[in-house]
Amino acid sequence: MNKTAIRLAAVAAIAGLGIAGCSSKKASTSASSSATTPAASTPASNTSSAPAASSAPAAAGGGSVGVILPDTQSSARWETADKPALTKAFGDAGIKADIQNALGDKTKFQSIAQGMIQEKVSVLILVALDSPSAATVEQQAESAGIKVIDYDRLVLGGSAQFYVSYDNVSVGELQGQCLSDAMKSNPTGSIIYVDGSPTDNNATLFAQGAHSVLDKTTLKKVGEKAVPNWDNTQAGTIFQQLLTANGNKVDGVLVANDGMAQSVITVLKGLGLNGKVPVTGQDATVAGLQSILRGDQTCTIYKDATGEANAAAKLAIDIIQGKDTSADATAKTHDGTGNRDVPSVLLKPELITKANVGDPIKSGAVKYSDVCTADLVAACTAAGISAS
Repeated sequence: MNKTAIRLAAVAAIAGLGIAGCSSKKASTSASSSATTPAASTPASNTSSAPAASSAPAAAGGGSVGVILPDTQSSARWETADKPALTKAFGDAGIKADIQNALGDKTKFQSIAQGMIQEKVSVLILVALDSPSAATVEQQAESAGIKVIDYDRLVLGGSAQFYVSYDNVSVGELQGQCLSDAMKSNPTGSIIYVDGSPTDNNATLFAQGAHSVLDKTTLKKVGEKAVPNWDNTQAGTIFQQLLTANGNKVDGVLVANDGMAQSVITVLKGLGLNGKVPVTGQDATVAGLQSILRGDQTCTIYKDATGEANAAAKLAIDIIQGKDTSADATAKTHDGTGNRDVPSVLLKPELITKANVGDPIKSGAVKYSDVCTADLVAACTAAGISAS
C-alpha cells in the first residue's frame, strides 16, 4: 500500500472513531501584540485544483515536519514564496517535510492534519482557516505529543507552543498612517474601511492598528465591512455597496491587502476616481506594486514571506534537534480566548510607497520582469528600479 493510501486509511479510521474535530529578506523581532476575538464566520470551500505537495528529505537521525498552508486564492505567497522557502530550509537541514495546501477547505484542512498526526510528525506548522477548527487539530496534535507552531495567524483558544508571524498591529498602524499622510490636504475627508476576513485573527489586528491611528484624526469613517475569506470579488461588491450608500463619494480607502485593493481600484476606475482617492494594501504583490507605479494605489506593506518561513523553519528545526528555543521566540502574543500568552517570533513589516517601491524587487521577493512589464518600464526607471 502506498503512502497516500495509508494516509487515507488512517483518516478514515480516525473519522470512524469520532476523533475528527469540527466542521506573510531581513526581519527583526518586535514587541508583542494583543489578539482580539474576531466575529464568527464560516469560510466557503475552495474548489481549485490542489497544488502538488512538496517534501524535503529525511535526516538520518529522524525528525519530520508537517506544514499546512491555507489556500491559493487569498494570496499568491503561500505557493510561490512560503512553500519553496520552507521546502529549502528543511531540505538544507536534512529534515523530512510534508507541505500541503488546504485550498480554503476546513474539511480538507482537518484531513491533512489528521494524516500528519498519524504519521507522527515531530512538529506541525499550520496556517489556520479559522480558530475553532484549527484549535481542534491542535488538541489532537498535543494528545499525540506533537509540538505545534501557529504560522502567520494565531489560533485563538488553541494550544500551539509557538507563534511565528509579523507584528500585525504594526501592519495596520502603517496602513493607517499611510492613508492619514496621503490625506493631509483633506483632513476632514471621508474614508471607507475594507477589512480582511472576520475568521482571520490577523485581520482583526490589522483593523485594530489602523483604527489606533485613524481614530485620532479628523477623518470621517463613512463605511466599514469585513470581507469573508479575503475574497477579492466580494471585496469589490462590498466596497461598491458602501460607496453607493455614501452617494458614490469617498476621499480615501483603507484596504487590508493588495488583492482586495485591486477590486477597489476597479470600482474607482469606473467612476474616474482611481489615482485621485488614496488606497492602501498589503503583501507587496506584483499587482500591488504595479498599482503603486501607476498611481492607483498609495502604499502596500512588505512582509517578506521568505523571512517568515525561515523563522518558522529555524524554530521547528531547533525543536526537533532539542535546542533552546528561548532565543527564537523572544516576544509574547496574548490569546484572549484561551487566556494565555504564546511565545512568539514577531517580525517587523515595511511600508512600501512609490519612494521605495523597488525594495521587494531588490530583496528578491518579486522579479523585475514581473513588475516592470513593457507598459511600466518607464515608471520603474523613474522610480530607480533597474533589471540588474
